[in-house]
Amino acid sequence: MSDKARKLFEALDLDANGTLTREEVITALRTKGPTLAARGDLPVWALGDADAASALFDAADQNGDAVLTLEEFAAVVDRRFGWA
Repeated sequence: MSDKARKLFEALDLDANGTLTREEVITALRTKGPTLAARGDLPVWALGDADAASALFDAADQNGDAVLTLEEFAAVVDRRFGWA
């Protein structure tokens, strides 16, 4: 797991409970995404609309429990964003 994936997860975890919900991912990417991209914490091309954020969530939710752990999240973003 990359440090970048961990940092991005923490930025998206709006309630700081150690998991991500679909709503958190959508809201956080919409509100924090441009700043994260400007700082280099998120690829600019990864910024998208709610449908793109929802698709990222679906790809990462490996066990289908509607929440993402850091491990589930990192497995997808490290591969998609070329961080691993």
